[in-house]
Amino acid sequence: MKLQPDQLAQQAIQAAEVDWVQVDGVQIRHSVLIGAKGENEAWACDQPSALTASHFEQILAHKPELVIFGSGARQQFVHPKLYQCLINQGIGLETMDTLAACRTYNVLAGEGRHVLAALIIQGDTTCA
Repeated sequence: MKLQPDQLAQQAIQAAEVDWVQVDGVQIRHSVLIGAKGENEAWACDQPSALTASHFEQILAHKPELVIFGSGARQQFVHPKLYQCLINQGIGLETMDTLAACRTYNVLAGEGRHVLAALIIQGDTTCA
């Protein structure tokens, strides 16, 4: 699926499938944190059931106002105790499937919001 942002001043996800996303012309085939201000970081998990609180603590360093959590091929919610660190800092978290998360991220980044996409990429085998 090819995606087009409203505004190019923020980093955008250019295309996405369940097993990859494309940012700045580079295909990423592992779970990843993507920030509107250009911050990209590997996120070592391939399925929601393997997430721990430390996965969400990794997000805190980016200090987003909102996290769009892409849970893979289908929407899968995680227990709030896993992202309690975000709640404690007043950082919102919205859960959706990864492709919907990519589209939502682009809309919010295009509005100039300090949003972070936490995307589980299916097929990734690096879960810690």
